[in-house]
Amino acid sequence: MAGKPAGGTPAVQALQRAGVAHTLHPYEHDPRAESYGLEAAEVLGVEQTRVFKTLLADADGRLVVAVVPVSGRLDLKALAQAVGARKAMMADPSAAQRATGYVVGGISPLGQKRPHQTVVDASALDHDTVLVSAGRRGLDVELAPGDLVSLTAATTAAIAAAIAFG
Repeated sequence: MAGKPAGGTPAVQALQRAGVAHTLHPYEHDPRAESYGLEAAEVLGVEQTRVFKTLLADADGRLVVAVVPVSGRLDLKALAQAVGARKAMMADPSAAQRATGYVVGGISPLGQKRPHQTVVDASALDHDTVLVSAGRRGLDVELAPGDLVSLTAATTAAIAAAIAFG
């Protein structure tokens, strides 16, 4: 298990407590970056389909966590269906920060202040390892997708849609 000694971010602490194999990937975050996830993929030299972003949505009045590849976008209808809600919309960023204990751009699906229903895009299972935020901008953690699902008590579903360019 690589990484910082005990006492890192809540996400890192959760991984250490669980004894889950992981590798921390720190990088120099550029505050001008338009997409934190795409920045991480580029700086770390990792395929965009293996780097996942953590988004919070309001599904019928409750916050849910969606983990999708940075190469795509969250399909809110698919997320609503996955959590049994009529409708889902992106959560207010300040509500997401309060609920998770992390700042936008550094929200990790791991070690949040309190557990939320979590859905990981099924494409994560196509990879041996995936990267998610480790709880701050400029720090990602690589772990097996099964461990991510297990530690977050997540379900998996096809909740990502491709980004259309042009």
